[in-house]
Amino acid sequence: MSSITPLVQSVDWLALAPPTLTAAVALVVLVADLFLPAARKPLLGWLATAGLAFAALLLLPLLGGGRRTFCLPAHPDVCSYVADPFALVIQFLVLGGALLTALLSIDTVKDQGLPTGEYWFLLLSSAAGAALLPASRDLATLVIALEVASLPAFALVGLRRGDRLSSEAALKFFLSSVAATAVMLLGVSFLYAATGSLHLARVAHALTALPDPRLATLASAGVALTLVGFAFKTAAAPFHFWVPDTYVGAPLPIAGYLSVVGKAVGFSGLILVTVQGFPSYADVWGPALAVLAALTMTVGNVAAVRQDPRRAHSAVRLLAWSSVGQAGYLLVPIAAAGYTRDPAHAIGSTVAYALMYAAVNLGAFAVAALVARTSPANRITDYRGLYARRPLAALAMGFFLLCLAGLPPGIIGLFAKVTVFSVAVDAGLAWLAVIMAINVVIALYYYLKWTTVLFRGAEAVPGAAPAEQQPPRVGIPAPLATAIALATVLGIVLSGAPQLVLRFASGALL
Repeated sequence: MSSITPLVQSVDWLALAPPTLTAAVALVVLVADLFLPAARKPLLGWLATAGLAFAALLLLPLLGGGRRTFCLPAHPDVCSYVADPFALVIQFLVLGGALLTALLSIDTVKDQGLPTGEYWFLLLSSAAGAALLPASRDLATLVIALEVASLPAFALVGLRRGDRLSSEAALKFFLSSVAATAVMLLGVSFLYAATGSLHLARVAHALTALPDPRLATLASAGVALTLVGFAFKTAAAPFHFWVPDTYVGAPLPIAGYLSVVGKAVGFSGLILVTVQGFPSYADVWGPALAVLAALTMTVGNVAAVRQDPRRAHSAVRLLAWSSVGQAGYLLVPIAAAGYTRDPAHAIGSTVAYALMYAAVNLGAFAVAALVARTSPANRITDYRGLYARRPLAALAMGFFLLCLAGLPPGIIGLFAKVTVFSVAVDAGLAWLAVIMAINVVIALYYYLKWTTVLFRGAEAVPGAAPAEQQPPRVGIPAPLATAIALATVLGIVLSGAPQLVLRFASGALL
């Protein structure tokens, strides 16, 4: 009598706990919104924030465990979900970024009259998908996690009903993302047809020895299309066109969320498919990503330099173009992984840079949210004299900008850039290192220009009384102040001991 292979997979609920709890809290918020009176709906924001904090704490029992679940019964080493060090570090970044976004959002939801229940449900749902993605180890789970992270973000961007900019931003974001998903799904279907598997480990093994040249051609097309799909998600040029308008039209906390958590999702997916799924195609994706990195950082920084400081929303536009430039830097170590025999070291550099970028960029968006309370147009010129009005906020913003520029006292930014630069040189990509150095110098111009604006005196308005020269001073909401303080403290601590970031990220080696 022949034996029957069991099809039931084991489930490790502890490994799944962080994204599962986040999704469960999202459902609780959605249901509670139906029963809470309008006066008590702000409690939903605090419930969502607490849920994100507790989900982040659930990462602690997983440290050093390398737990895995949804494994094939006959092959316990082939799994769909792996809570390895790489996954845990990215999940920490995602949940930490979502937590800071939640703190920024508590007063934004109230001040802008956004639908409370829908907002928090969508934010938590997106965070759950983002936390699921870095632990995904098959192409189907990767795509599903990516879409769970992306679909709620479309609605969050367009949640300001009746706002033309918001509707336009959501439409552009939706169309570009749907196109990226369609291209990616086509690539995944080609890979499945060529290799007969969706698990990254099996795909990598099958790609090394395809028996039929026609299958090899199909697999090459699948690899290329999958990489193009992730290039959209990471806002790599020339697939970056949706970024500025989307950031301007979205509520400021959501713009910050997309710039940090959205990028973490795209880059972690790109790392997994290249390093774990397509290592035999490193001679293809390595040069392609190197060219994308050079193009992305150049387009982002040149466009940021050209921003008119008097234009409405110029501060957010500059941060948007800056994030495109930063995406170029993040691509450099992934490209270097295609040229080196130790891709894990290069990936650690990307993770280290992402951790630095997440803390200081969300901090910059937090200060932008503070300025927008009195200057809704959020021009760069609106930051003139900020030190005289709010010295601590101006010092924090100056620190964040210097970190992004890589200048003291933002030592962590300098350390992260040197780490990425050295990885490119070690991989033999001297030309890419030179382009990166040129772009760092270009970026210094607009970061320092904005920093100097903070400490200048306010412009005099002809015919206005002295009391009318300054925007009205309003109190800083406690959640917003907490978010700025947390980002500042984290940046200062990391600048005091920058080696901690690399040591922490070294645990993220695949």
